[in-house]
Amino acid sequence: MTKASLTYRATVEAAPLAAVRIAEVLDEVDDPSALSVSFFELGTGTYEVSALYGNRPDKTALEALIEAAADSEPVVPLRVEELPPTDWVTLSQGQRGPVRAGRFLVHGSHDRDAVVRNLFTIEIDADQAFGTAHHASTRGCLLMLDALAKRGHPDLVLDLGTGTGILAIAAALAFDRPVVATDNDPVAVRIANDNAEKAGVAQQVHALQADGLAHPKLQRLSPDLIIANILAGPLYDLAPGLAQTLQPGGFIILSGLTAEQAPGIQARYGAHGFVLEKRIILDGWATLLLGRRSARILSD
Repeated sequence: MTKASLTYRATVEAAPLAAVRIAEVLDEVDDPSALSVSFFELGTGTYEVSALYGNRPDKTALEALIEAAADSEPVVPLRVEELPPTDWVTLSQGQRGPVRAGRFLVHGSHDRDAVVRNLFTIEIDADQAFGTAHHASTRGCLLMLDALAKRGHPDLVLDLGTGTGILAIAAALAFDRPVVATDNDPVAVRIANDNAEKAGVAQQVHALQADGLAHPKLQRLSPDLIIANILAGPLYDLAPGLAQTLQPGGFIILSGLTAEQAPGIQARYGAHGFVLEKRIILDGWATLLLGRRSARILSD
């Protein structure tokens, strides 16, 4: 995929829950098929959902999808614009500047000369995958990883829905332990592996294509830390499988949830033996740290 092919952007604004549903629908639907979907908090309790397309999408079809996903909640009228054939990093979340989350500092290549690098500095450019730390759910996960790194080191980390690989890379840097990263998008898997190599953690981070836990290699893993920054629906469905996969005494970081969705997800995982350890709320988005109480704990 060439950078010049990313030439159309569809944008809509909605309240948080409606924005999540709209983003999920635009990301999953095949016609029109989006190259990338992102959403950002605008500072007024409203979120902007933005989808990029290689060909001009049918605006009427998009409006129908958005109306159904919004479920009667108000949305700002859809805008579809043609973009010049330039490097889309300059048109995306990567140009919003460096982001600090605890000891982590995430920046794009355009800010490489403007930041002071250390162990927790990660360079991630916006690409055809989600994850540059500008969204509150990613920042929340980075803050959780930073807090866990001060308590001890897991033996094996599993990052579900890795996107750009940012959280897998952060875990590898913070813990110096192997990390298995998965995504159902082969493009994201390639990008995650490329970013891991650029970050100098290619030996620790291994990204593979998988839908949830449905991969033979995952059946043989027994991680003591799982990261899942996805959405509430998939997290709800994954609860039994994640409870079986995670080692007793291990931890799980869940995000991609609005603050309103968090209690329901917490209750769902509580029914499978998880206990809330910590909760972070950023810009209306929740990140949960849950533990499976047992004899085994994180060890130094």
